[in-house]
Amino acid sequence: MKLHFIPLTFLVTVFTLAQETKNNPETPSKVVLDTVKPKANSLKEVTVYGNKKQFLKVESDKTTVSVKDNGMLNSGSSLDAVKKLPGVITSPTGSLSLNGKSVKIYVDGAPSTLSGTDLQNYLSSLPANAIEKVELIYNPGASFDANSSGSVINIITSSKRLKGINASFNINYNFNKYQKPSPQILLNGKEKNFSWQTMAGFNYIDSDNLSRNGQAFTAFAPVKNLFQENFSVSTNRNQYFRVGVNYKVSTKSNVLFNYNGNFGNDRNVYNATTLGEGIDYKDNGTTKNKNNNHEFSLQYKTKLDTIGRTLDVTAFLNTFGKNPLTESSGYNTTSGNSFNNGNIDFGLTNYYLKYDFAIPFGKKDFSINTGGKFNSIQVNDLGKYNINSPNNAIFGTNQYAQIINFNYNETNLAFYAEARKKIKKFNFTAGLRFEDFDVKRDASTITDKIEYKNTNFFPNISALYELTSQVNLSTSYSKKISQPNYNTIDPNNSSNFNQYNSSNGNLTLQPVFYDNFELKLTAFQFVQLGANYTIAKDDSRFIFSAKPGELISNQTFQQFDKIKTFSAFASFPIPLDYFFKGKEEFQKRMNTIDKMNYIFINVNYVKSSIDGYTFPYTNKAITNYSAQAQIMLPWDITNSISYFILPKGTWEIYQIEKPIQEFDISFNKDFMNKKLKIGLHCFDVFNKNEVNALIAGENLDTRFYQKQDSRTFRFSLTYNFGNLKLEKENTDISTEKVKQGGGMIK
Repeated sequence: MKLHFIPLTFLVTVFTLAQETKNNPETPSKVVLDTVKPKANSLKEVTVYGNKKQFLKVESDKTTVSVKDNGMLNSGSSLDAVKKLPGVITSPTGSLSLNGKSVKIYVDGAPSTLSGTDLQNYLSSLPANAIEKVELIYNPGASFDANSSGSVINIITSSKRLKGINASFNINYNFNKYQKPSPQILLNGKEKNFSWQTMAGFNYIDSDNLSRNGQAFTAFAPVKNLFQENFSVSTNRNQYFRVGVNYKVSTKSNVLFNYNGNFGNDRNVYNATTLGEGIDYKDNGTTKNKNNNHEFSLQYKTKLDTIGRTLDVTAFLNTFGKNPLTESSGYNTTSGNSFNNGNIDFGLTNYYLKYDFAIPFGKKDFSINTGGKFNSIQVNDLGKYNINSPNNAIFGTNQYAQIINFNYNETNLAFYAEARKKIKKFNFTAGLRFEDFDVKRDASTITDKIEYKNTNFFPNISALYELTSQVNLSTSYSKKISQPNYNTIDPNNSSNFNQYNSSNGNLTLQPVFYDNFELKLTAFQFVQLGANYTIAKDDSRFIFSAKPGELISNQTFQQFDKIKTFSAFASFPIPLDYFFKGKEEFQKRMNTIDKMNYIFINVNYVKSSIDGYTFPYTNKAITNYSAQAQIMLPWDITNSISYFILPKGTWEIYQIEKPIQEFDISFNKDFMNKKLKIGLHCFDVFNKNEVNALIAGENLDTRFYQKQDSRTFRFSLTYNFGNLKLEKENTDISTEKVKQGGGMIK
């Protein structure tokens, strides 16, 4: 991580053929002219404060992290980069949280419709060097969807345009037991009022995963135990194509169009065993999955007048489809051969239209933002299964043992208004969002269609006090909602099953309502200290459960009456140059922050309690520690180091029995006047990133172990062609807003 707000030192020499001047002490507003003569005047060295490179910028309502210029973050995937951001914690089940609160992922200001493994696969296919920056928005206000739970991670892809035609070639080569290259080419250009950018690439990644479950079926007397192990090798082949076009209609208006396409062809080969009293079962199979994701967005931005009123209209279309095909066979010493085959056809379509209108009143230190949106999501998923039949029975004919048809339809209409007011050292924000949801779910596994209609208001309020020009104290409250995503309710969410394992969604899940409270101190644009408290009603969690009398483990989602989470957090830098190089050298390096030695520390304390749920173990809070360091080595080599550890304790309903940790290191160097960039990276150097957790579900206690192929060596190379100097253009039309929580500051 790197700091922000750096003093820049310039030595300016002025040559003049005019006249030498003197100030009249009695009339300082006048200038007395002397005889004209040529003379060279050298001005003294002056210090100007600016933002040369905003690697990290902490504000009261969000933290902005630059990814493009950070060698540790930009060499892998977007998912890799997001997991290393300050305050982001990955749970034992793979979900993300920010400072202890659940997260909604946005891409370029629009909420992602994907969820679960589909969202993770999408972020894994999006290269991190396509990201300009990431905004960590802690308590989003009325201008964000109410369906944003506790916090937002907004991934902003690169949109810079350079004069002329330019190109950049990048290749990442991973070295582990599977060596695969991932090449990429970026083209961009600008001609008068028209600018464009195109990115195309291919990811080829092999990885393996080992999981073990020791399961106790408590409904039996005496308790029956199963030990299950699964080893899988995944091959992810993904092609992506991204294009962005910007046309400057006038000095006050822009039209932007973006298309993002991803096309995957993945394969997963697994071997599994199940052992128990009188049970010796072996299962192996293959899942092939072809998927495609298309995103179209059209945005019109205009500044309406000289006082700063702006209008922003965005239309967004997303289509996503996948077709997992599973062929598996097993053998049990007691029952003989078995077959399990699945064919899933999944499709999702999302329409999204919104507008935002900003009305500032500069003389009164007051502004109003208002807007609205309409969103429609349609999901259709048809699953076909054959159990205990030969592999070819499922393909070609319509003879299936079981067919599960799932449909989900959601329409959402929303309007909001948000006011901001500055009174001396106080900044106030108050907003109200109206949301109307109409949700329908039906599946062939249930008799009646499940319908949910809700019309509700979601308020937010916040206040900020400027203790000094560089130190702010802020507090905020917001009410949010979260509709169950398709991954948690779809009965076809997995086709990998056998006679001892199943995986089902939970169609009966209700929306989750959140009350979010936060208190935070920010200082010098890179220090924050705070706490938040969240009350989640009807929140759901991933769980292993079993029906009474059945020796089958089911992976599903269970809803809990109320989950209360308290989180305290702190992040701050340690400027190593100040302690080891001295104050004078430290001040020099502040002029070139990318040459500074530092460590950035982030600490999170999280404690959850659940109404109506008895923990079968001691509910112990966890304290997550993470650190990122930059060390300047000889020959202008930049060394980046990252480390995090999630110690033993209770994360939500999961008991972490062994610390989860990872240590990463990378070396980066520029050549040929920064046209050539070469990096060497090692992720999870000590191969310690693994999950050991205890999950207590209905009639089933599961000790869960998972170890992914996380230790990876990577070589990255980037070569830039053409003009490297940024041509300024007005692609962002913004209005001054009070720096206060409750909305995104654009």
